[in-house]
Amino acid sequence: MRAWKASHTLGRAPPDFGHTASPAAAQPMRNRRRQSSSPVERLRTAIDCLPVATREAMLAGVRANERVIVGAYVDGMGGVCPMLAAHRAGARTDFLSFARSWDRFGRARDKPRAATEREVGILIAQLEDSLQDSHGLAFDVAIAEHRQLVSRSRRVAGRARRALPDTADPRGEIVARRLRGPASERALPSLLVSR
Repeated sequence: MRAWKASHTLGRAPPDFGHTASPAAAQPMRNRRRQSSSPVERLRTAIDCLPVATREAMLAGVRANERVIVGAYVDGMGGVCPMLAAHRAGARTDFLSFARSWDRFGRARDKPRAATEREVGILIAQLEDSLQDSHGLAFDVAIAEHRQLVSRSRRVAGRARRALPDTADPRGEIVARRLRGPASERALPSLLVSR
């Protein structure tokens, strides 16, 4: 009772232990990260990150297979996931983020299931759109060109290092002197303007 009177006399409201917090009161932080994009947008992002050859093979593989599944790579009834369909069509790329986004998009649960016609239609539309947008933006070509430039610059730098004379690498004492006055004082007279 004495603690309540002390807090009350200090200008604070008495504690209310049996009452729930009002909406205006501070709320605890969320434990989960808020998802900023829809499952379709995340699927499209994963598709766009695939190499062009893999996207083409996946499109061909999904169109060729009668049973596309969600939740596993294969099932006992001949169904395959889109990534395995791409493997079978010739693209040897492993891309785990695509598999995860495909399963999230299809709301995969404990066991694999056949993808609905709507899900397969959305996947095909996203693959076609991604391939159409990729013309002129071939990331594979850009990456290969970048790697060639890096290796060429390393070769040139290595040759330049070997071509330096021994005098370019001093082994003796290095003498340094302090400049007189700060650089701003030396530049100040040239910047003065009469008013």
